[in-house]
Amino acid sequence: MSATSPAAVVVLAAGEGTRMKSKTPKVLHEISGRSLVGHVVAAARELAPQHLVVVVGHASEQVTAHLNAGDAVRTAFQAEQNGTGHAVRMGLEELGGNVEGTVIVVCGDTPLLSGETLGALAATHAADANAVTVLSAEVPDSTGYGRIVRDSATGAVTEIVEHKDATDEQRAIREINSGVFAFDGRLLGDALGKVRTDNSQGEEYLTDVLSILREAGHRVGACVAGDHREILGINNRLQLAEARRLLNERLLERAMLAGVTVVDPASTLIDATVTYERDAVVHPGTQLLGTTHLAEDSEVGPNSRIEDTAVGAGARVDNSVTLSAEIGAGALVGPYAYLRPGTRLGAKAKAGTYVEMKNATIGEGTKVPHLSYVGDATIGDHTNIGAASVFVNYDGVAKHHTTIGSHCRTGSDNMFVAPVTVGDGVYTAAGSVITKDVPAGSLAVARGQQRNIEGWVARKRPGSAAAQAAQASSQETDGQS
Repeated sequence: MSATSPAAVVVLAAGEGTRMKSKTPKVLHEISGRSLVGHVVAAARELAPQHLVVVVGHASEQVTAHLNAGDAVRTAFQAEQNGTGHAVRMGLEELGGNVEGTVIVVCGDTPLLSGETLGALAATHAADANAVTVLSAEVPDSTGYGRIVRDSATGAVTEIVEHKDATDEQRAIREINSGVFAFDGRLLGDALGKVRTDNSQGEEYLTDVLSILREAGHRVGACVAGDHREILGINNRLQLAEARRLLNERLLERAMLAGVTVVDPASTLIDATVTYERDAVVHPGTQLLGTTHLAEDSEVGPNSRIEDTAVGAGARVDNSVTLSAEIGAGALVGPYAYLRPGTRLGAKAKAGTYVEMKNATIGEGTKVPHLSYVGDATIGDHTNIGAASVFVNYDGVAKHHTTIGSHCRTGSDNMFVAPVTVGDGVYTAAGSVITKDVPAGSLAVARGQQRNIEGWVARKRPGSAAAQAAQASSQETDGQS
C-alpha cells in the first residue's frame, strides 16, 4: 500500500436507473467485458485501499451476487434510497463507523474513471491537507452541471453551485463537479451526522458535507481530471453506447502502444480483460472478448469473434469464432471454423474451413482441414482427418469419447461412433462408419460393397433427361466401337 492509498473507497451503486428502461439494474449493464460497477471496482482496487465497500439497494441480491462472482466485494445495504449522504453513511456503518484516513467516494455508473485519476485525487487530497477534495473537470459545455466556485486568491473551493441556482457569471465557469470526492474520514463521519433533509427531495445530500466542513474552518479543494470524459455517468442507452465507444478507443490505444497492430480500430472491439504480446495483428471486424490472450506474432481476423481464448505465438485465426479454446503456437483456424469450449488445438495443428470442434484435444501438427465435426475427442499428433468426417458423440442420452492415435490417415466421409478407439498409424477407407476399435497399423473399411445395376435408368425412368443422356452416351460409344 502506497503513502496515498486510501483507508476506504465507497462505491455508490444503490440506484435503480429507471432511464435505462431495463429489467437489469443500471450498474450491471456491461461494456468492454465488465459491468459498469465492475469497471469502477477495478479502478478502485488499483489504489490498494484498506477497505472497499459497495453500497447496494435496488436489486441488491442480484448486484451482490454479481460482485461476488469473482473476487468477493464487501457490500452495504441501503434499504431506502434517501440520498447520497445517506448512502455514504450506510457504507461507513458497514466499516464500523468513522474511518481514520482518506475515504474516497465514487459513483458506480462511471465506467470511464481510471485508477490513475483516482490516484491523482488521493495524492492531491494528501498534499493539500484538505478536509474534502472534489474531483472536477473542465468541460466544453457545462450546461446542467454543478459549477466549482473557487477562491481567486487561494484556489480553494468555496462552493458548488447547481446550474439552476447559478448567476450568469457562475454559469460561464467550465469547471464542474464530478460527484467523486476524497474526504478526511474522521471529519466525514462527523459531518454526515449534521446533514439535514430540509430540501425539495427530503434526502441527505453528500454535497452538503462540503459546506458543513468549510463553515467549520476546514479547507475544501479540487483536483481537475486530465480528461473530462472520465467522469461521464451512465443514465440511458445512448450514454452507454458512447461510453463503450470511448472505452474501446482507450483500450485499443493501449494495445497499439504496447506493440499490437490493429488494422482498423473503428471496426475492432476489445474487452478490458484481454491481454496481448507484441507484434500480434488484429484484422478488421474482429471482437476480442473476455480473458482472451494474443501471443507474440499471432494474427486474428478479419471478421472473427475470439472469446476467452488463448491464441498461441504465430497462430492464425481467420473469419472464425472461438469460445474458451486454446490454440497452439503456429496453428491455423478457419476460415469459417467454430471452436467451442474445451477445444485444445496443438502446435501447428489445423481446424480448417467449416470445421466445428467441442471438448476436443488435437495433437501437434494434426489437421482437420474441412467440413467436419469433432466433439468429445482426443486426436494424436500428425494425423489427418478426411473431409466431411463426423465424430458421433451423442447417443440421445449421454456423450461419449472418441480417441484417434498419431500419424493416422482417415478417409473422407467417415463417421466415428463413440465410444471408439483408433490406434496409431491407422488408415480408414472413405465412406466408412467406424463402430469398433481399430488396432494400430490397420486399414479399416466399414462400408457396403459397390454394385452397379446397368440399364436401371432406362427401365425405371424412361423419357427422363437422365435416360436421354444415358442413351446418347451409349450411342456415341457404339459409334466409336
